[in-house]
Amino acid sequence: MRRRLALLGLRLPEVKPPRFQYVPVVVHNGLAYVSGQVPFVDGDIKPTGKVDKEVSIEAAKEAAQLCALQALAWLNQNLPGGLDEVERAIKVTGFVASSKDFGRQPEIIDAASEVLTKVFGQAGQHARSALGLAELPGNASVEIEFIFALKRRGGSSQQQRRPNIKVIEKR
Repeated sequence: MRRRLALLGLRLPEVKPPRFQYVPVVVHNGLAYVSGQVPFVDGDIKPTGKVDKEVSIEAAKEAAQLCALQALAWLNQNLPGGLDEVERAIKVTGFVASSKDFGRQPEIIDAASEVLTKVFGQAGQHARSALGLAELPGNASVEIEFIFALKRRGGSSQQQRRPNIKVIEKR
C-alpha cells in the first residue's frame, strides 16, 4: 500500500493522540470505525471558519482531502497489517461548517471520497452523507468520520501497533 500511495503522490500525515476522551479507531466485528477527523496542519486546525464565507470552496476541499488522509494514517498506525487490512470503505459522514444558504456540502466531501477511490480503487466507493452545520469543534471548516470493512483473517484478536494510543477492539 505504501507504494500505491507514493505512486498517487499521496503522503499520510503524522497523527497525534487525541486531546479529549475518545479513541481514534475502534475495531469491532470486522469493521473499523474512525473518529471524526478535522484538518490538522502543524498541530492546528486549518482552515477555520464557515465555508463560502471565511473559507473558500477550494480550501474546504483540501481540508476534506486531509481528513481522509488522516483517517488512513490512523488505520495504518493502528492495524497490525496497516492499510493492507482494509477490504473496502463502507461509509463516510462529512460535516461542513456552512454559511447561511450554502448548499454545496456534497461537493466539499467529494474531495475525501476521491482520495478513498484513488487509494482503494472500486473498494474505495462507499455510502455517504454530507451535512451542513452551524459550528464544528475548534471552528473547523470540515469534519469527517469513516467506517471501513476489514479483511477476515484467522487467529486471535488484533493487537494495536502503538501501545500509547488505545484502540478498542472486539472481533
